[in-house]
Amino acid sequence: MLHPEKSLPFNVLFLCTGNSARSILAESIMNRVGAGKFKAYSAGSMPAGAVNPHALALLEKLNYPTEHLRSKPWDEFAVANNPGAPELDFVFTVCDNAAGEVCPIWPGQPMSAHWGLPDPAAVEGSEAEKALAFADAYRMLNNRISIFVNLPITSLDSLSLQKRLDDIGRTQGEPAETQ
Repeated sequence: MLHPEKSLPFNVLFLCTGNSARSILAESIMNRVGAGKFKAYSAGSMPAGAVNPHALALLEKLNYPTEHLRSKPWDEFAVANNPGAPELDFVFTVCDNAAGEVCPIWPGQPMSAHWGLPDPAAVEGSEAEKALAFADAYRMLNNRISIFVNLPITSLDSLSLQKRLDDIGRTQGEPAETQ
């Protein structure tokens, strides 16, 4: 079981290289879908310095608060750099580059999984094509996060929970069962 003595909320960190699109979307979705049970953060190994305007536009269109969102380095959440960093329960990489990088040591020895998906910010084409790419990324993340927040986390042993986390990372956004 995961931190049986831990009181809610569980702290979740979403990582990507630039922390401008996918991880920002995931942070926002988790803070809405998992409100009260989860507190989400996001960061990047090489932050872009600004949130992608297409990500902001999509979140604003869906009535998410965006004023607090910012592109930030993952060092803010590492033990060595910030003794006041939140104790993390889960760390998810949402891009393939971040999954392959050597991560800092996170406070709390969190469980982790790779939930990679295509980078909507890399899509070239019309504004409509770019917006569609961001909508697709949002849909996939929303599905994965919805499955995750409905897992019986405190009643699963570590191996079962890790398997579920890995399985969620393979879903593409279609409705799936939480089993």
